[in-house]
Amino acid sequence: MMIGNPSYPTYQVFIAIGLSAAIAFALMPLFIRLMKREGMGQQIRADGPRRHLTKQGTPTMGGLIILLSMLATCLILADWKPELILAVVATLLTGALGLLDDIESVAHARSLGLTPSQKMAGLIAISVGFCLYAVNVCHVAPAIAFPGGFSIDLGVLTTTIPVGAFGLRIPWLYLVFVFLLMAGLSNAVNLTDGLDGLAGGCSMVVMLVMAMVAFRYGELGLAIFAASLAGACVGFLWFNSYPATIFMGDTGSLALGAAFAALAVLTKTEATSLVMGGLFIIEALSVIIQVVSFKSTGKRVFLMAPLHHHFEKLGWSETKVVIRFWIISAAFAAVGFALYFQLG
Repeated sequence: MMIGNPSYPTYQVFIAIGLSAAIAFALMPLFIRLMKREGMGQQIRADGPRRHLTKQGTPTMGGLIILLSMLATCLILADWKPELILAVVATLLTGALGLLDDIESVAHARSLGLTPSQKMAGLIAISVGFCLYAVNVCHVAPAIAFPGGFSIDLGVLTTTIPVGAFGLRIPWLYLVFVFLLMAGLSNAVNLTDGLDGLAGGCSMVVMLVMAMVAFRYGELGLAIFAASLAGACVGFLWFNSYPATIFMGDTGSLALGAAFAALAVLTKTEATSLVMGGLFIIEALSVIIQVVSFKSTGKRVFLMAPLHHHFEKLGWSETKVVIRFWIISAAFAAVGFALYFQLG
């Protein structure tokens, strides 16, 4: 079902933001009460900032409401073409992986959840299935376009397997790239989710920009999908702003990262998406740098990683870190959007 005059498709994108925000805003109080009643609270890492220990037991898995709001909005507003189906399924599957991680964390009263190998196996399966569907059904070109008209063809090593009357193409290099993109962005958003409102606000900004990219690319369904995620983040932030009464958990952070990667592949903005999500990339790099430095030299580059904790250790308030990181995220998104117009 599609709402609105098809002569004004932008109307549907804006409606998607408001509708998804309203659904999330309406459902979140009920979900918070349910989580409190069931004792499904966040487990705080023992080596984190001491003031975060007061957040122990705060209801988590708010990402479920973000995903439900997105799904309901897309069902109401969007025309379900293969590209939209693929993006939604990949997002929901990654959210399910995050949900398992959250449940494992709560069940064992520890902040770690699933093992890294378990998460990686899940992300491999999801990204491989996503890539094969994108290339063979959505006819996505296995290439990466860069600003200035330069591109890299990652389909040079492609195997075609006969499946009945259909030839299944397996572009090996692009398959690896899509896995790295999806796993990287999922984990980057997950690492960013360490302060009240941080990951939700940054994801909202990025999804708004990706909605504009998808709309200009001619994919209204994907634009509605991105806009609905942005709207769901708005509704979520009302309850996740400091002091948070709900956390998105890995259910939300992994899913939002996967949605970002899916949109990047389906709109052929794989390169510029890394600029748009620059804040997420910096957060992930800060962890990598910290680990490599400590293991190789025994010294830490940052007071604490991810980077947002470094600034907390410097004495910044949580709200100051979050708002300034939102500003940085918006700046990266704007630069990435500008670069998008330079793609060949």
